[in-house]
Amino acid sequence: MPGSDQETPRRKDARRNQQTLLDAAAAVFVTSGVDAPVREIAARAGVGTGTVYRHFPTRADLVVAVYRHQVDTCAEAGPALLADSPTPHAALARWTGLFVDFLVTKHGLASAMQADNAGYGTLHAYFLDRLLPVCTGLLDAATASGEIDPGLDAYQLLRGIGNLCAGADTDPNYDARRLVAVLVEGLRRRG
Repeated sequence: MPGSDQETPRRKDARRNQQTLLDAAAAVFVTSGVDAPVREIAARAGVGTGTVYRHFPTRADLVVAVYRHQVDTCAEAGPALLADSPTPHAALARWTGLFVDFLVTKHGLASAMQADNAGYGTLHAYFLDRLLPVCTGLLDAATASGEIDPGLDAYQLLRGIGNLCAGADTDPNYDARRLVAVLVEGLRRRG
């Protein structure tokens, strides 16, 4: 087929453009919330607003795509951090920092999706399916290395971090990242 060689680079460009848009939207959502103007996202990505709407026809489509992209990024980072960090606890600390960034990014998801309870439930299940095993792996590695005591459940840790992040988007004087770092440091086995 003569056109098939030309279609592959276009598909790669489209995927790359979509990834650039998702990264830009995530960064804008962190600083400006999910209601940030599309033109701000487009400017950050270096594209026109039409390109954003071509990939994501509605704001809900964009928010859901960013959410899934952030979950995937966070999930994929766990094993890489474990391999690259000096200790499993250091990997856990770095990963929880990424998780906090993700939680800040997802603020406003519920309002952006409005009353789509089925859609939100599907995303929450995706979140748990992707992130619980990663957190469990990091906790298991830190336990096996003797850095933390056994018995901490990944769900409990993720839930605790989520609770520490609640309200961080509405109070500029509240530093959830710092409190989560204190929590993770407190997991260290003493003496």
